[in-house]
Amino acid sequence: MMADKKILIIGSRGQIGRALLEILGKEAVGVASTQLDLAKTDSIAKFLQNYNPIAVINTAAYTGVDKAESERDAAFALNALAPEIMAKFCCEKNIPFVHYSTDYVYSGCGNHFMTENEEYGPINHYGVTKLEGDRRVEAVGGKFLIFRICWVYDVSGKNFLNTILRLAAEKSELAVINDQFGAPTFSGDIARATIDCLSKGIKFPIFPSGVYNLCSSGETNWYDYARMIVERARYLGANLLVDKILPILTTDYVTPARRPLNSRLSTEKIKRVFGISMPLWQDTLERVLMRKYASN
Repeated sequence: MMADKKILIIGSRGQIGRALLEILGKEAVGVASTQLDLAKTDSIAKFLQNYNPIAVINTAAYTGVDKAESERDAAFALNALAPEIMAKFCCEKNIPFVHYSTDYVYSGCGNHFMTENEEYGPINHYGVTKLEGDRRVEAVGGKFLIFRICWVYDVSGKNFLNTILRLAAEKSELAVINDQFGAPTFSGDIARATIDCLSKGIKFPIFPSGVYNLCSSGETNWYDYARMIVERARYLGANLLVDKILPILTTDYVTPARRPLNSRLSTEKIKRVFGISMPLWQDTLERVLMRKYASN
């Protein structure tokens, strides 16, 4: 994509970071949290300067939604201050900066697919810090892409898919929330779309800086998602104990941080600007599970 140049991927051990490295290979350099502590904001710019990258993709974030309610300073440093510093570095170097946002910047009201122009109204501190990060990156300007993503999962790692598979192997009965709606989105699809947008963006007469929703097509809720995971995994040979999955309401499952009920995101803008159409969440889930149980 960018011969003899390196793209710097911050947070390379996370779900999206791993997927980006897998696709980009030698075109990218991964930076793990052990190499760069984003909480120490005064060291970020100097670290980036040592690499002199052609683009920076920030996949790192403080993602502990419940912990963010009590660890507010840490969440703010990683989700708001660090992206701003990276954006300033990239703006000064006139190179693209890619940052990932979240559906949690919205209030989650209604049952419609929310556009990038939806009124903001985060209902937890994690969402507040992510929104502040978005605003700071936008205020810096330059060449930037902010992708709003939701319900991210990968073949491995800590995510809803693997949590359900683990619990389904341990328990005969599960209870899963059925009134929160969104689209499960595979990290590999996010990575491919990111690279596609970046590759096309640098060829535009004017770099198409802005916020873009990026998630799978379609919608579901956590309960139906869990049922499909179990059904398809079992079909592919998974040895699961569970025989009953019960639907429950968000109000039945109390957590320190509130969750939005509506995480449906419209992807019309990214399709219009970059020509990118995301696959249906069911199709991707099937593909991921087939990969996961390929040896069965």
